[in-house]
Amino acid sequence: MVRVVGENVEPGIRPIKEALQMAEARELDLVEITPNANPPVCRIIDYQKFLYEKKRKQKELKAKSAKVVVKEIRLGPQTDEHDFNFKLNHAKRFLQDGSKVKVDVLFKGRTIVYKEQGEVMLLKFAEALLEFGKPEAMPKMEGKRMIIIIAPVKK
Repeated sequence: MVRVVGENVEPGIRPIKEALQMAEARELDLVEITPNANPPVCRIIDYQKFLYEKKRKQKELKAKSAKVVVKEIRLGPQTDEHDFNFKLNHAKRFLQDGSKVKVDVLFKGRTIVYKEQGEVMLLKFAEALLEFGKPEAMPKMEGKRMIIIIAPVKK
């Protein structure tokens, strides 16, 4: 026994053979929609058309979803003011375009002893960009680099 639903079909509980005959008479397919229900629910539809519509809807959703672009800016623990401002302007432009910005301070060799300096630099960078984007988290160390990700502010 199955519950039969569909367009131009009187809903009701019928034996499987009768449901299949109803589908064949309309030149359509009997598709099980909810197998866990008691009794299971079957719909009389054109299965190929159903698959096509489903695929088209997924394609539309994919097209509508915003693709997140992450731009990367790399600093050193002792980057001077001019270079800092130059990279800051790039980050502003990236955030205005709607991209996320990943700022990292790369520690090479013995510069790893300047972790505090790197963290201060990242926090200063994030603070300078507050009107354009907000940091997703505090700076964190990943191997030999300290990273902060800044997301654009919604307008």
